[in-house]
Amino acid sequence: MASHSVVEIVVLVAAVALYFLPALLADRRKRDDLLVIALFNAVLGWTGIGWMLALFWALQPNPPEDLGAQTKERERRLGMGVFSGLLSRHIEARTARAADREGQSH
Repeated sequence: MASHSVVEIVVLVAAVALYFLPALLADRRKRDDLLVIALFNAVLGWTGIGWMLALFWALQPNPPEDLGAQTKERERRLGMGVFSGLLSRHIEARTARAADREGQSH
């Protein structure tokens, strides 16, 4: 009778460990968003799809610490590229108009 209870306890612990495998892996991989992954796993893991998404998420690398700064810098560079392109076209058009006027006056 006691051995039957031990087997049940071992099976229960194994099932809980399997259910929380994504959270355990996230902890092992030192994910910055461990709590969010664990909560997601706890709430939606029973759906199967939620468990697979939590596992996928746990296996992803940590995002860069300065992701916001990198995004702002990328946007600034993109904006500067657009601005310089527009400025170049404006200068070319102005130069072409000046050349046309000079050609008409001669």
